[in-house]
Formats: sequence, structure tokens, C-alpha cells
Amino acid sequence: MMAHSTMFPRTHFIGFDNLIDELERVASRNHSDTYPPHNIIRVSDTEFDVELAVAGFSRNDLDVEVHDHKVTVSGEQKDSDSRRYVHKGISTKKFIRTFTLHEHARVVAATFLDGILTIKIMIEVPEEMKPRKLTIGSTDQRTLEVDEKKLLNEA
Repeated sequence: MMAHSTMFPRTHFIGFDNLIDELERVASRNHSDTYPPHNIIRVSDTEFDVELAVAGFSRNDLDVEVHDHKVTVSGEQKDSDSRRYVHKGISTKKFIRTFTLHEHARVVAATFLDGILTIKIMIEVPEEMKPRKLTIGSTDQRTLEVDEKKLLNEA
């Protein structure tokens, strides 16, 4: 097996190879491409909004796709602009922007208003994965051993 030279130490994490690979891919990517500009807003502990500034695009020029824990936003002007610009400072270049989602994240809506595309994301952790408190009862050691044996036999 070949040793990895990575910026994230793999010696402390078991089973996180995909996550570490994704973090390294993002960290090594060229960060000069910031188009279109975007915001990520924490609305609450379980709700996020991603806003993309897409002035110059119409709703029909934009696509939002959710697949395999990723939301991908792409834009391409479908109508050719025949105007003759003296200065064109509002970019309408073709773009693709991808955001990786938490395993329990769900995209619930996408809206477009005043040149801002907003994608609403909810984190919905299944009930069985949420923290829970156990009631501590009083018992003697014999009862506890019997209960453990019963649990092992049921499993």
C-alpha cells in the first residue's frame, strides 16, 4: 500500500477516505473562480439558504440539480444579446457551481427574485440518530446481568 502525502492526516481517521479526498480536492482547487458570487446563510441549526447573484440571467437560463449529496447550479444565457455595449460589466458567462451537502440535507426549494437565486436546504436527521436520554433506574447487579443476557439472546 502506498503512503499518501496529504494535507489532512489520515492516521487518525478510519473510514473517512471519501471525505478526506473531497476536502483535499476542494483545498487544491483554483480559488480564483468565484463566479457567480454567492452567500451561504445559516437560518437555523437545521436550515440554510444558498444565494447566488445571477444578475443578467433569466429563470429559464438557470438549472438546479440535486444528485448524490451535491447540488449543482448551472447557468447559460439561451437568448443571444444583440445589443452593442460600450462597457459590459455584468457578466453572463456560462457557469457551473457545485455544493456538497450533508448526508441528511434535503433541498426543499429554489426561488429566483431580483437577480438572486436562493436555494433552501434543510438538515433532517432521522429520529433514531438524534441524541436521546436514558432513564437511569435503580437495580441490583443480578437483575442487570439477567437483563444483559436477555438482550444478548434477543439480538
